[in-house]
Amino acid sequence: MTSMIRWNPLKSLSGIDRFPDFDDLIRNTFPRTSWGNAEIAPDMRIDVTESDGAYKVKADIPGVDKKDIDISINDNQVAITAEVRRETRQKEGEREIVTERSFGQAYRAFTLPAAVSSDKAEAHYENGVLTLTLPKKENGSARKLKVS
Repeated sequence: MTSMIRWNPLKSLSGIDRFPDFDDLIRNTFPRTSWGNAEIAPDMRIDVTESDGAYKVKADIPGVDKKDIDISINDNQVAITAEVRRETRQKEGEREIVTERSFGQAYRAFTLPAAVSSDKAEAHYENGVLTLTLPKKENGSARKLKVS
């Protein structure tokens, strides 16, 4: 069976720990100046459903222009890359107090149980949600998708 769960050591440990705000505990342990300007890569959460003839993937990628999304399909392997840009212009006399929005490159790759027909695959991006329709195929081939 294929597993699409990825491990992230800094995710909340609420399932196995009594401290549901573990992320905030770690984040607040160190002074902000030590990592304040570092890029914090955004999460890409996905849902995958299967019907008799296709897989449907929905990925949350808010704040991304569709031209900054790259999708690669090779047989039953799917990779999604998106560049989340951060506005860096500040008006004179303003300073940042809190910056929680993530930016940088988001990447997600996973393996589906069956090969995908990349020629018939479709990608659509609307309201921060990328929807992939991936028809199943017996013999796979590699192809990159253009997001519409």
